[in-house]
Parts: sequence; structure tokens; C-alpha cells
Amino acid sequence: VVGTDTRKLVAIWEQTSLLSGQNLSSHLTPSNWTIKGAFVCFWRHIVTLKKRANTCEGMARRKKRGTWKTLNSCSATLSSCQSMEPCACPEESMFTAISHADVTCRKMEGYLRSRQLCDVILVAGERRIPAHRLVLSSVSDYFAAMFTSDVREAKQDEVKMEGVDPDALWVLVQYAYTGRLELREDTIESLLSASCLLQLSPVIQACCSFLMKQLHPSNCLGICSYADAQGCHDLQRAANAYTMDHFLEVVGGQEFLLLPVEEMERLLTSDEINVSNEETVVTSLLTWVRHDTDTRQPLLPLLLAHIRLPLLQPQFLADLESNPLLRDSVECQRLLMEGMKYHLLPQHQPLLQSPRTRPRKATVGAMFAVGGMDATKGATSIEQYCLRRDTWRQVATMSGRRLQFGVAVLDGRLYVVGGRDGLKTLNTVECYNPHSKTWSVMPPMSTHRHGLGVAVLEGPMYAVGGHDGWSYLSTVERWDPQARQWSFVASMATPRSTVGVAVLNGKLYAVGGRDGSSCLRSVECFDPHTNRWSGCAPMAKRRGGVGVATWHGFLYAIGGHDAPASSLASRLSDCVERYDPKTDVWTAVAPMSISRDAVGVCLLGDRLYAVGGYDGQVYLNTVEAYDPQTNEWTQRTNLDVRGHAGTIKYVLFIIVRN
Repeated sequence: VVGTDTRKLVAIWEQTSLLSGQNLSSHLTPSNWTIKGAFVCFWRHIVTLKKRANTCEGMARRKKRGTWKTLNSCSATLSSCQSMEPCACPEESMFTAISHADVTCRKMEGYLRSRQLCDVILVAGERRIPAHRLVLSSVSDYFAAMFTSDVREAKQDEVKMEGVDPDALWVLVQYAYTGRLELREDTIESLLSASCLLQLSPVIQACCSFLMKQLHPSNCLGICSYADAQGCHDLQRAANAYTMDHFLEVVGGQEFLLLPVEEMERLLTSDEINVSNEETVVTSLLTWVRHDTDTRQPLLPLLLAHIRLPLLQPQFLADLESNPLLRDSVECQRLLMEGMKYHLLPQHQPLLQSPRTRPRKATVGAMFAVGGMDATKGATSIEQYCLRRDTWRQVATMSGRRLQFGVAVLDGRLYVVGGRDGLKTLNTVECYNPHSKTWSVMPPMSTHRHGLGVAVLEGPMYAVGGHDGWSYLSTVERWDPQARQWSFVASMATPRSTVGVAVLNGKLYAVGGRDGSSCLRSVECFDPHTNRWSGCAPMAKRRGGVGVATWHGFLYAIGGHDAPASSLASRLSDCVERYDPKTDVWTAVAPMSISRDAVGVCLLGDRLYAVGGYDGQVYLNTVEAYDPQTNEWTQRTNLDVRGHAGTIKYVLFIIVRN
């Protein structure tokens, strides 16, 4: 067909002189074409050729290229026109109306208000709302699916909207035309419900954001339940997090007393409840039961099973046994006895682990990272870790730079002991009160020490080993908080610097370290009642700068190095060993994700945390946690290290319990 049309055009071309300027419109009529749309495009091309031919340059170009090449160009143009492809337009000829969308929307809104061109009526209750299918479908996936599919409503003039508030529907129809709507407390829930049905994502997000700002202890439980019913997961998570954060205020409200048992059970199973102790959770449960004793008392065995009973104080457990709500229930008494057994048989606690022995995150206390090594060769910041949020924040700074110091908690206060300031080894001691956020100077040790280990055992605090700037130390000093003075106790059998210390089963353990010639595998423990050190089984690896912590009757040695300082990069350790004092045997467990020398280690809740350290090339601010029950390490949020040019190398940790 294209070829045929082209031959017709050639015939016209031959019969008519283009250069003479004769009018070709009498020849180029729609009757000459099989595709009428080609006429306009061809006519434009002919006019262009005519203009070119009227110039000398056009004459020369025509003579050089030949008439048939020009005709081939016309043929190609015809071909594109027959395929209905748009003709290219010069860019400078394009026009865009900046306010076109606004003007169009206002025009459509005018048609809505005057009820012109409306092609559907939405019926909600007694209200009839006229609208335009195209407008509704353009903003609502619900209406788009309804009006573009083969369903009955697609062809109906009236569509009945079941379960939609009429006023909310009218507001959303107006939104479809204007893109605006008013959010108010008295209509927000009906508006959100209708938006969820009509699948109006922008409105859903706006309503959820509005409700998040309205969260309060008196309404957070209701909003959480409502968000769950509507499938608004972000709002549900926000309301639930608010409930956990403000639990003590929430339990005093009416919504808490009216909670259904399923919601109460969900609350009790959460690790995120922000309480200082488990006794608070039990008290809240009993308050809820008393609000409707007849109905709720039979539910106590079910709900009490979610209380961390072994973590309650023994006296509180004894009081619960005689509580009128619990004393006649065999199952409740069995659960209470389980909690008592945990306290009566501490040696069997590793075998009694269960979900009820796992502490809630807010009850385990706070973990602090104190000082360390950074790019400025000495960090002074103190950062606090929030287990519930997995975040760090800076809470204080030390009075001056200290490296390789010891740290421990005694009577709810943080003691920073010894270390070096870059010029000399220190014997000074400072005490930080995390509640008043103040520092105080304590009496100094008798010996200057850096690379020492510090731990608290049965009241007194011990400073173990270290280096005095001249030699490696085996001496040990004990701080008596009542007498406020330091005194020497029995020395270790081996001098140890960068030693790891921890308390287990009433004894103080000194693990690894350096003695001046090499790193050590040896371990010894101190009995404060006999004032004697005794040897323990050695570790499988030599470890200086080792991190040490205990968990349920076991001692863990984590990271460190086993080579002289000149070759640290090639001899760092990621391995972890576990010591069982009953069998006097060390066992290898899962290694860390990376090697860490001078790593800070601490037990927080039911996890061992390894933070910071040195990997042989850079100082670290990374954190990972070990679960002894699954034998797995997982990554945690890095230290903030705010105000530092580098990251932490040597970090020491403490826990201040609530």
C-alpha cells in the first residue's frame, strides 16, 4: 500500500512543477490516499521542498542529490504517518501551562458542586453524593478497581457504600477534587476507616501521623487496638512503643482496666515494658484482675505464666503465696514454687533457664562505655547504652584523660581507678554518681597502676595487677567502702598486666594478661575468706588484653592478643573460651565476627556484649552480643563516639542496676 501511494505521489510530482510554485492542493486531495492522515504530513513536506527550491542553494542541493532521493524521504514520511506515529515537533515549539493542573482541578470541583457531568452517585446511609468516575478512580485504587473491572457497580448509576460514615465519605470525595482535607480529633477515626476502605494512601498516612501526635497514656491502648483492626502497622507500632515507654502511667488509666484478656496477655509477654523491676508488672496484673474479679480470677494461671517469677524478690514471692487471689489456685502455687526454687537452688540456675528467667530489657540496668583510645589518643566521654532501643548516648565526661584504667560499680556509683594520662601511671580514683551526674575524688591507691583489672566481690572493690611504669605487678589492693581506705591482700602467683578479672561463685578470677615476656594462658582465683590465690586450668590460648565476664556459673574469656606488641596485627584473637569451675575445664564456643584486642566485655540481661577494641589496623566502635543459650553472636548499634575524631579502642563497661 505504501508503495502504491508513493507512485501516485510521483505521478503528481511529474505532472506538476514544484519549482514553478504552482498550487498542489488541487492534486493532493484525500481521494489520492489510502490513509487520509498522511495528507497533512505530506503537504508540509512538499511546502518545505518548495521553499528550498526557490533558493540557489536549494537548486544546487536538488541537482546534486537528485529528485528521487527527495521522493524517498517523502515515502519514509508517509510510512511513519501510516503507522500513526506522532510527528516530531521542534523543542522550542512546545508549550506547557504551569497552572494547568490547578485550573483543571478547580474546574472539576466546580462541576462537582454544580452537579454537572456527574456519572455516578455514591450512597452512604441516607446521603447521596454525586461524583465523576474518572476523578474518583484517579485517586482511589478502590474506585479504580470498581469502575474498570467487569463488576456490577461499574455499570450502575448508583453505588451503595456499606460500612462507611457518610460525612467521612463526603470529605474524601471533596479531597479527590481538591487534594485538601481537615483533620480533627472528633472525626479522625471515621476518616481513617473510610480512607483504609477506599485505599487512599496519602490520607491514611496523614491520619496516622495525626494520631501519633495525639498519643497519651489515657488513649494509647485504644489507638493501638484500633490501628491493628485497620491494618495501620506503623501507627500500631508507634502506639505500642508509647504504651511500653509509659507503662506506669498507662496502668493507672481506665483503658488498662478494660483491656480484654488477649491484650493483657500480649502486654505481659513483652520484653519492652519500661519498668524498673518485675514486681511492678505483678502489681499491675493484680489490679486488672480486681477490676472484674469474678470473670478474671480464673484467668490468673494463664496470665501468671507470663510473669518472670524467678526474678521476683523472695519476700515478694512469699507474700504472693498468701494472696487471696492466688492461694486457692493449684497452678498459681506451682508457678510461685518454681520462682522460689530458683532462689533456693542458685547452683542449679543454669539448668532452670526458661522464658520466665529472661529479664525484661528495662530491668537489667544500664551499661556504660567509659573513655578509651581514639584518634586524639584518649577519649574522655562516657556513653550509656539503652537495651530497649539499642541506642547509645553520651551522658558525661571524665575530668581528664585516662588510658588502660580500671572501672567497676559499687553502691550504684561508677569508680574509675588508676590508668595513665599519657605521661605517667596514676594511682588516683574518681567516683561518678549517674543519678546526680557528679564526680568526686576518692582516696588514691597505694600503688600506681595501669593495665589493671578491677572488680567488686562481696562489698569491697579489688584492684588487681597492672603495671606501675617500671615493672609488671602481682600485688592486689582492696578498697573498703565503709572505712574508705585501701589495703593490700595476698598477691597473685604471677605478675599480670592487661589482665581480665571477674567474680564467680564468691571468688575473684584473674585471667591471662602479660607478665613482661609473653602473654599468659594461666588463670588463678582469689578466695577472700582465706586470703589465698589458687591456680585454675589454663586457657587454650594465650591472651593479653582479654575481656572477661560471667554468665550463670560460667566464666568467658573473649578476644585479646597472644603476641608481643611489635606484631599485634598478626596475632589478634576473635576466639572465645568458656570456663566451668565445676569441672575446671575450658571449652571453645562461637568466635566473634572480628578479632578484638583490649575489648570491653559486660553481661547485660542474658547477653554478653563485646564492644570496641582494636583489630590490628583501626580502633573499633562496633558492638556485638553473644547469646550463650544459642551460641551465636549478633551485631548491635555502634558507639556514638560523639566529639571524637576517631573511634574507640580500649573500652571498659559497667552496669548500674536499678
